[in-house]
Amino acid sequence: MAAGKEIRTKIKSVENTRKITKAMEMVAASKMRKAQERMRHARPYAEKIAQVAAHFSHAHSEYKHPFLAKRETTRRVGVIVVTTDKGLCGALNTNALRQTVNRMREWDAQGVGVDVCVIGNKGLGFMQRLGANVLSQVTALGDTPHMERLIGPVQVMLQAFESGKIDALYLVYSRFVNTMKQETRLQQVLPLTDEAALDQVEKHWDYIYEPDAKKVVDALMTRYVEALIYSAVAENMACEQSARMVAMKAASDNAKDVIGELKLVYNKTRQAAITKELSEIVAGAAAV
Repeated sequence: MAAGKEIRTKIKSVENTRKITKAMEMVAASKMRKAQERMRHARPYAEKIAQVAAHFSHAHSEYKHPFLAKRETTRRVGVIVVTTDKGLCGALNTNALRQTVNRMREWDAQGVGVDVCVIGNKGLGFMQRLGANVLSQVTALGDTPHMERLIGPVQVMLQAFESGKIDALYLVYSRFVNTMKQETRLQQVLPLTDEAALDQVEKHWDYIYEPDAKKVVDALMTRYVEALIYSAVAENMACEQSARMVAMKAASDNAKDVIGELKLVYNKTRQAAITKELSEIVAGAAAV
């Protein structure tokens, strides 16, 4: 029964694995509810402030913020890539990184350099292996995003844009659609041009600024970038927990199927061994 013992060992191993995946599925389901609630609270604010910023980009103000000024030529761009810190969440990170690499290849073919800011351990490891120019990074965010941890690395990219080191800033993240579907998005953050704000603007109007245009617009554009990054991270965390729950459920179901197949093989092997022993006993008795 050496083969039977090996099969029993495999069954026990797969059962232990299924217990782990089932527990991870339940943990992800619990965290998913909180992540989705956080994402739903952040999304309306981010959408509204993007709409207000789009209105400012069309307003005829005496002060033009650097974030609104479109560069004549694009020699270098910056990309903020939002990924997860942990794996086992399906193709979530793969899709985001694949879209980032494809766009980086397009820029490289056009002679445009790329600087990268990475949020998440998985994206950082990938970009380092890729040999990308990583200007800033942040990892180990936990289950709740905190703006004070995000603003430092993002500020590096904003300063690079203001100083002219990069001519455009893009954001790559996963947007939550539903539990079974997440979309990878590549969004232009800076400059907030007419094209980037076209879908946010319905009417054009000017504003009266108090105390002055510079203070108001500077504060608004800072809030705009902060809200956009925070919302993207919150969306990505909701996608992470949803994708992990689905992936762990699929792993648990597959483990159940494997256990069923192994038990069937074990029973057939055991029955064959019993039949062989009975045949040997009957043959021995007949010989006597």
